[in-house]
Amino acid sequence: MKNAQLILSASDYELLKNHLKLSANLSEFNKSKLSIELKTARVVSTEDMPDDVVSENSYVEIQDIESGRTFDFHLVNPKDADVKTNRLSVLAPIGIALLGYRPGVEVEWDMPNGLKVFRIMRVERHVKTVG
Repeated sequence: MKNAQLILSASDYELLKNHLKLSANLSEFNKSKLSIELKTARVVSTEDMPDDVVSENSYVEIQDIESGRTFDFHLVNPKDADVKTNRLSVLAPIGIALLGYRPGVEVEWDMPNGLKVFRIMRVERHVKTVG
């Protein structure tokens, strides 16, 4: 299920768009890929965001296609990131790669240790409630 359309909340879309403009640490491969994906992305309100699409505050399980290893983590706002508790920034390389995709999609992304392909296995989104 490669080349699935990106579905992004308006806030995730703006975050990625700004990151693309300002980030000097994205590889040319990733800049090009992200630019194309943002042009074709379907942008929805936070309330209309499907629960099974990776977004900020999603719990995600992925599989590295090459090694078969699986990884679980919680994607959070950069200021809330804490690797020790598996809370990864949505602007970390894996966060940028996965935002907007559903389980079953394979995502190819240039990671710090080379080009990787990940399959999204599971997504659970947790919406912040105002108290």
